[in-house]
Amino acid sequence: MKRRGSGILLHITSLPSSYGIGDLGPSAYRFVDFLSETKQSFWQILPLTQINEAHGNSPYSSISAFAGNTLLISPELLVEDGFLSPSDIESPPSFPREKVVYKAVTEYKTGLFRLAYDNFKDRKQKDSGFEEFCKENHDWLDDYVLFVTLIENFSGAVWSEWPEDIRDRKGEISKKLKGKLKDKVEMEKFLQYVFYKQRHSLRAYCNSKGIQIIGDMPIYVNYDSADVWANPEIFKLDENKKPVFVAGVPPDYFSSTGQLWGNPVYNWKALKKTGYAWWMRLIERNLKLFDIIRLDHFRGLVAYWEVPAGEETAINGRWVEVPVRDFFDKLLKRFSSLPIIAEDLGIITPDVREILDLYGFPGMKVLLFAFGDDLAANPYVPHNHVKNCVVYTGTHDNNTAKGWFRKEARPEDKQRLFQYLGREVSEETVHRELTRMAMMSVADLAIIPIQDILGLGEEARMNVPATADGNWSWRLLPEQLTPSLADGLSELTHIYGRA
Repeated sequence: MKRRGSGILLHITSLPSSYGIGDLGPSAYRFVDFLSETKQSFWQILPLTQINEAHGNSPYSSISAFAGNTLLISPELLVEDGFLSPSDIESPPSFPREKVVYKAVTEYKTGLFRLAYDNFKDRKQKDSGFEEFCKENHDWLDDYVLFVTLIENFSGAVWSEWPEDIRDRKGEISKKLKGKLKDKVEMEKFLQYVFYKQRHSLRAYCNSKGIQIIGDMPIYVNYDSADVWANPEIFKLDENKKPVFVAGVPPDYFSSTGQLWGNPVYNWKALKKTGYAWWMRLIERNLKLFDIIRLDHFRGLVAYWEVPAGEETAINGRWVEVPVRDFFDKLLKRFSSLPIIAEDLGIITPDVREILDLYGFPGMKVLLFAFGDDLAANPYVPHNHVKNCVVYTGTHDNNTAKGWFRKEARPEDKQRLFQYLGREVSEETVHRELTRMAMMSVADLAIIPIQDILGLGEEARMNVPATADGNWSWRLLPEQLTPSLADGLSELTHIYGRA
């Protein structure tokens, strides 16, 4: 990360595909070729954790911090590996090209997965890779597959409402229940095996082309997750396994009541006693998936805002310090290097800056935040950038550059942008100006969302924070990656020394 380079932000679900959702198959490899052709060095994606409809299909709200999103499994690669026949996938439903309809995709792929697993069962004993995968990942895999199977068995009830012996994991689950669940458990193991196999092959292809993958990693987990059910001692829970405190952020100029996220907070004293064993496993898992990890809400690893469970807002919370130096020192003893990007957006206190400087983690600069009040001192404006940072036009949580200019930028923001550039620009050209500004920054790394490279409007944004519906569904069309687009991006990359 210490060399000058650039890349594109595009989540895998947004790739083109005939099967309703982007996946780890041929279109992902074609996108890697596009990155290589345009002299990019990085591909940034969102978390690859398992998603579900109950949590809005958000990759940041998962039932497991370890399990992969099986909707990303490629049907074409299942055929290539002999788990499906070509006829099984030749007539998929007529899915929309422009967006993911998660319910329809889930129904279709669930049927394919059942077929694939039934075919796999016949050759299971001959597949040494499957047994090896299960053995290497047993520390999270066994808990996860049992958890998702029990969710189905108990009709989607939250785990704390399960029978007490199963909720508290006391003794053995009854033989009757085990027999009933066995086939589902083995199928879930198979799907995780296939996901990791396809993911590993894609990463190897990226690296062969000189491209590193940056992957997002949320620092919090859902309460209703295999992580909390299997490891209640590392979270602040009461005797009934319910959260005592939940996570959020305090009131600020964005919200007078703060943000109440609702995730259970960690018991860092308990984590420290184990040598942060759970976190060690989590970082190891992510380093197998990604070359570089972008840690979401990094300041929560220095001090976090905890709110008593049951509060309706985040006002009545308090800051709690984390043993952050001991934590990162232990991580650095376990891993030879920590290729981490710190998501340090918003109000960041001196103690967080001190940790970033101490460990050399690059932070983030977002150009959509650069043209507010006090232009000269704004940390996001290019003349205040530093080498050891990552500059973005925007992130998955922002509007597109064009959408920001049209719907969100105030007249005075636009005026400051014009003053900074030395000329006026329009909503049709603002994406090019911000992309160029990011590429010319002194920042070692520039990441541009594909929507801003294409100059798309607010209809193409990936997520609107604090809204439940319609997010994570935007998709790229294959014809949008034109030769002229590739030539223009390649030229910018060369001009600003990022090739």
